[in-house]
Amino acid sequence: MALTEAIPGVVLAGGLSSRMGQDKARLRLGGTALVDRAIRRLRPQVSSVAVNANGPVLFAEGEELPVFADLDPSRSGPLGGVLAALDHARRCHPEASHVATVPTDSPFFPTDLVARLSRAVDTPERIAAARSASGPHPVFALWPVALMDDLAQWLAGGGALRVRSYLERHQARDVLFPPVETARGAFDPFFNINTPDDLDAAENWLWVLER
Repeated sequence: MALTEAIPGVVLAGGLSSRMGQDKARLRLGGTALVDRAIRRLRPQVSSVAVNANGPVLFAEGEELPVFADLDPSRSGPLGGVLAALDHARRCHPEASHVATVPTDSPFFPTDLVARLSRAVDTPERIAAARSASGPHPVFALWPVALMDDLAQWLAGGGALRVRSYLERHQARDVLFPPVETARGAFDPFFNINTPDDLDAAENWLWVLER
């Protein structure tokens, strides 16, 4: 049962960015902040977009969006952001069965991400997450709003903060995304920016992918 109803989207921008040494959401790639790139890439794929962040977000002029923090900053990490996204969907989009999440640090994620994930949803409580040749990308996922209370209990009870642990608990569906063929060879669309060197590499790929 592929999803047919509206799916709200959330950009997860609450990470500590310890390896980068600064807030990755504000880094600029090709002159555009990573958070703005994520928003613009996600927006055509979902019914609405909001941002999960534990501090102020500087949007591009005229592109301001709703921002909400983790429910419990002491139990942060990606699953804390997912829980906040589910809470936001439950409050603001009661018609939605699932919410789509993406991070800010993979600026080239597929433009058909949400459509392909939705086709893997076969029950109202099924999680669907992305995978590529480089491995799983569990923060790129569709999350059932019905699992909000379960996730809250998992975190409150000391459950592992590792996203894959929670996905395994619920037998999430992995959706394989192929590499993008370019003039420079195959490229993983989930290329992740964690370090200054990664940002330099992304600048080089940007010229290839967007020319």
